[in-house]
Order: sequence, then structure tokens, then C-alpha cells
Amino acid sequence: MVLQIANPVVVGKVERLAADLGLNKTAAVERAVDLMLASAAPDDGVPGRMASILRQLDALPDLPGGGREPLLWDANGLPA
Repeated sequence: MVLQIANPVVVGKVERLAADLGLNKTAAVERAVDLMLASAAPDDGVPGRMASILRQLDALPDLPGGGREPLLWDANGLPA
């Protein structure tokens, strides 16, 4: 089955995503669709929402210094 995208802006985004991920356009679209489907899964109550929140937190980059202290403080106790 063929999927045709007529919007050149969308085509450019798909090409950029594919290049950034080192994938072909089909694989890049598949990965993006899989991620969107996972985040739009039907609400299955609190466990489902918690799992969604945990997936989003897991996707955040690690903070420098092990993530214990996100802000640097000066000698006066103010954020540096």
C-alpha cells in the first residue's frame, strides 16, 4: 500500500527526522507513529496514567552531577 504525502513541509520534516535518526523515511515514520500511538493509548485508569508519566520522565535527559541538584548555588544561597 502506498502512502502519499502532498504537503512539502511534512515531507521535509520526515526527511529531517530520518536523517537525524539515521533511518530511511519509512522507518522514521513508523517510529514516530509508534510513539504517538503509545502516548495516545486508551486511558486505563491510574496505572495507565502513571505508566505514561514514567515513560515521559524516562525520556528526559539526565542532569549533570547525577541529577541530585539541578541548580548551582552561590555563597549567598542564591541560584548561580
